[in-house]
Amino acid sequence: MMYNPYYYQQPTYQQTQQSQSIQWVQGDAGARAYMVGAGNSVILMDSEDSVFFIKSADQSGMPMLRKFKYEEVTHGKEKTPQVVEHQMTLDEYVTKKEFEKRLAELKPRRRREEVDD
Repeated sequence: MMYNPYYYQQPTYQQTQQSQSIQWVQGDAGARAYMVGAGNSVILMDSEDSVFFIKSADQSGMPMLRKFKYEEVTHGKEKTPQVVEHQMTLDEYVTKKEFEKRLAELKPRRRREEVDD
């Protein structure tokens, strides 16, 4: 019998190659509607907002969508928070002397009220 090199073939394994391209979608609805093959993931950039999505599907084809915000980071400059809470001014504070005076005014009232009870 003659040797046939194709007779004893080694099993070949196919690897799932994930596409690294970035796709543009319009909002959440566009990201939800974008089709992803089983076992693959894709980055979806929102053309309407500063967000991006990572949509992936498991081996059975069940999709999962995650949403992220992004912003520019510059070197040497820390970004201050957009939301600034109420800042107190000096006229909203009470000095220790004023506090003790008010406290002393309240203490006799409490004693009178306790006696009345």
